[in-house]
Amino acid sequence: MATRLNRGLGAAALAGAGALAWSVIEAQLYTLREFTVPVLAPGSAPLRILHLSDLHLTPGQQRKIGWVRDLASLRPDLVVDTGDNWADLHAMPALLHALEPHLDTPGAFVWGSNDFFAPSPKNPARYLLRDARVQRDVPPAELPWRELGKHLTSAGWIDLDNRRDALDVAGHRISLVGTNDAHLDLDRFPGPEGDIRPAAHQDGPAAPARVTGDLPDLHLGVTHAPYRRVLNAMHADGADLILAGHTHGGQLALPGYGALVTNCDLDRGRAKGLHGWPGARPDAPHGADSTWLHVCGGLGTSPYAPVRFACRPEAALLTLTAAS
Repeated sequence: MATRLNRGLGAAALAGAGALAWSVIEAQLYTLREFTVPVLAPGSAPLRILHLSDLHLTPGQQRKIGWVRDLASLRPDLVVDTGDNWADLHAMPALLHALEPHLDTPGAFVWGSNDFFAPSPKNPARYLLRDARVQRDVPPAELPWRELGKHLTSAGWIDLDNRRDALDVAGHRISLVGTNDAHLDLDRFPGPEGDIRPAAHQDGPAAPARVTGDLPDLHLGVTHAPYRRVLNAMHADGADLILAGHTHGGQLALPGYGALVTNCDLDRGRAKGLHGWPGARPDAPHGADSTWLHVCGGLGTSPYAPVRFACRPEAALLTLTAAS
């Protein structure tokens, strides 16, 4: 009996070590996901959006930097960055090098919590809690996010933190609404004229508010953390498509089960990929009242937990087409 028990424990230890080794490897298997979103008016020309999120970049990640740069060869019409770009006080040159080929393309961005503060060591098991936010006695080191914002806006990218804007891309008029990071409770949903008003309650919609002037071809919502209150507000605002990140697709997943957590109040079934909100996808039965929602699983991890399991790091190319 003791021999069988020891063999079983040994096999379990080997399996655990193998899973850990693979999760370190998988965290560097960068993958492009491609989706078709039938959201435009009939007869509209396609519109291609590159969705980047959660790079958590550090200066030494040359392979990730090169991979992100190469995405410019996809020649998207619009780039949307949903935050958590870096994970090191000295990552600015590396991040700007990674994004440089994309800055000639129209773009928009919002901040995530990890854009503001450098990461610090903490128990990785906290990530599996319902609310993984850490209360610190000593404030973390602030990252130079204002300087990064100046670099991005000077290149023409639109800062959507708690504000509205609009732009013309590839023959399409696009209105945009965004929020700052809901994970840090910094989200304040902008009103019809761009003024700030409180986000919707977690389980209730906000009052409708659309941009004034000519009707756009597409109304796009952009946020970092897909908390229900933000998604509800954007749905009520008439967004045709919402883009978010933050979840890392769960970062740890089980085959046949999916993500273990989302690190917010979004359900696990929407941890990554293309979905509808609050119900089924708009092209599915009973989905007519839903908004398209894309949650990007992101490209990085915390430098203190550099693992992914059954959840490869990703960027996404969304091809928006005419709805049937």
